[in-house]
Amino acid sequence: MYQSGSFTMPAETGYEHLTLELADRWGADAIRDCDGVRLPQTLLDAGMDVYATICIIRDHNAYIAAHPQYRQQTILESRRVLAEGARVTISLLDGYSSAQFAVNDDSLPWWQVHDRTTGALLDADAWSYERASHTVTIEEAVPYHQYSVNFFAFRIWEEINMYNHLTNDWKSEPLGQIDPRYPEVQQYLRSWLEAWCAAHPEVDIVRFTSLFYNFVWIWSDSAQNPHLFTDWASYDFTVSPLALTLFKEEYGYALTGEDFINNGYRNPSHIVWKEEMIDYLHFTNRFVCSFAKELVDIVHQSGKKAYVFYDDSWVGMEPQSPAFAAIGFDGIIKCAFSGFEARLCSAVSAVETHEIRLHPYLFPVGLGGDPTFSGGGNPAHDAWQYWASIRRGILQEKIDRIGLGGILHLVEGFPTFIDAIETIADEFRMIKDLHSAGPPWRASTRIGILTAWGTLRSWTCGGHYHEHPDLDLINILESLSGLPFEVQFLDFSSLTPEKMAGLDIIINAGFGASAYSGGRHWDNGETVATLTEWVSAGGVFIGFNEPSYTDRVTMSGVLGIDIDDGRLLCHGTWSGRAESDAQAHFTLAKKPNVRLLHSGVQVIQACDGVPQFTVNALGKGKGVYLSGYRHSLENAAALGALAENLGGHPFPITSDNPQVEWTWYPASGRLVVANGSEAAQKALITHAGKTIAVELSPWQLRSIPLS
Repeated sequence: MYQSGSFTMPAETGYEHLTLELADRWGADAIRDCDGVRLPQTLLDAGMDVYATICIIRDHNAYIAAHPQYRQQTILESRRVLAEGARVTISLLDGYSSAQFAVNDDSLPWWQVHDRTTGALLDADAWSYERASHTVTIEEAVPYHQYSVNFFAFRIWEEINMYNHLTNDWKSEPLGQIDPRYPEVQQYLRSWLEAWCAAHPEVDIVRFTSLFYNFVWIWSDSAQNPHLFTDWASYDFTVSPLALTLFKEEYGYALTGEDFINNGYRNPSHIVWKEEMIDYLHFTNRFVCSFAKELVDIVHQSGKKAYVFYDDSWVGMEPQSPAFAAIGFDGIIKCAFSGFEARLCSAVSAVETHEIRLHPYLFPVGLGGDPTFSGGGNPAHDAWQYWASIRRGILQEKIDRIGLGGILHLVEGFPTFIDAIETIADEFRMIKDLHSAGPPWRASTRIGILTAWGTLRSWTCGGHYHEHPDLDLINILESLSGLPFEVQFLDFSSLTPEKMAGLDIIINAGFGASAYSGGRHWDNGETVATLTEWVSAGGVFIGFNEPSYTDRVTMSGVLGIDIDDGRLLCHGTWSGRAESDAQAHFTLAKKPNVRLLHSGVQVIQACDGVPQFTVNALGKGKGVYLSGYRHSLENAAALGALAENLGGHPFPITSDNPQVEWTWYPASGRLVVANGSEAAQKALITHAGKTIAVELSPWQLRSIPLS
């Protein structure tokens, strides 16, 4: 064992001996409850810090029963119904989960009925509502037009509790959720938390799971498509008639249901939001952080620390926002599958302690629905696979703690998992000690990531990697998370000569008109001119997939390519022979219809004659284009080599095997080499003209003295 500490584990009543045995093996210095179950005195006296988890808006069913009007809400759109005659009736909850939603009958003034064929909003006297059947009827519909209703619905089953019940066959009472927008709920929660803190003197750290509003997760009534809409960063579950009323009072204009429904597309974080919805985000963020500060103050006054879970009901807290810093949380905990999520956690500067919750969780079934701690599961393999990805990010930026969550006794019968966590915990503590002595070596090349979101959504791109593995930016972030570059996140207001002066490379990546490629922000000609001037003066602009795309590649003058949507069908095509760059060979998804704009564009890679990787010189700088990017250790190595070459700052250390990555800690005089694969690997590490031969077993990490 390297040393003990910096590890949090779940404890379980009835399994005290197992808890203490594993605490010793894993070097745990903190235990946590599981869903609020009180821990026995045997464990409380074991000398470890005690975490207690609370979901501040959940587990208040008695209060909800007495005050159902304070349940959380959302705006739903009914199914679009085709009128076959003048009279059409629409069943509001048809297609939605009746376990999750109930119509708010008292919110009719906020409802909207649209002719979706023309886009017209119907007058309120053109339709009527039947409470008993929860239906809306239109008496003078236009035949063969589609109609739908935007309406408020109560969310009657908290989504995380719902998921755990349905996935893990829980038998406990389903839990609802209350909305702290209401002053009455705020007072109730203040009193509840004061009483809770007084009743739990044994607790050292209160873990908020999380704050007030869950990420959007809309369930259907069909197993064929159980989840109608899911997005980690949308604000649909924060809205209520009260929220819209307060918004109008503050901003002087009104939002409607259609602002949230957005013609059925809603407002996922992948699209560019209207300015009105950005206003609503900041409005909600200020409220969430303001009331959260009141609750954290109560925790601090009781002599306890307050940590927050950066998942589940995290929406509105926006840890990169100025408002979040004012809350006063002592720590943040992020469940992580990937390296970019480790960087997402470590990037939160407003807290002292950064903690990663490892996967797999100690549940019978994993998030993907496959068995984990049950027949057919291989949790040891899962743990190593996730850790190898997470470790890349932790090697680059310090994380203070790691831990596990779930039901502890499920590890019985899986001894290789217990062994794996023992080794992983030791590796983590070694990495943490290296960071404490001094940061790892950083390349001089500085990279900016340009999106519509900018700093507000640093190191994130729509939730976990497995949820949207085809997004270019999430793959780029995963690769960069383990590379030795300083990475900044820019929005379009950051494209000023002063802010770009410290950057060598700016990356823009995503599908056309997305929030990641920028969408309508590219319509500003001054933005394009400023960025083009920066490239001409020596900067490098790298575009992936459909960069700067609105109805064309706006930065085509820099990149030297365009993407044909059919309008270039009759135009001639410039051809270019691929000129391989051995230092930066990528495996790229083929992007059809990429066209060179002139003969001076250098083609590095092509597929079936279609350019995949090009370089265009412009003044002292370059425009670089790559088609669809997917993370792999091979592509990460190629991306690192590309940035190294374009930035003009050679790395002092190289590895001839992309499966074996290196991190150098100059203050400690240690070189850490990591095998990111499940196969044994050999590599030649070159430094200062000397070569070190290493052989690593699957997933192995090794620290080597390097003077």
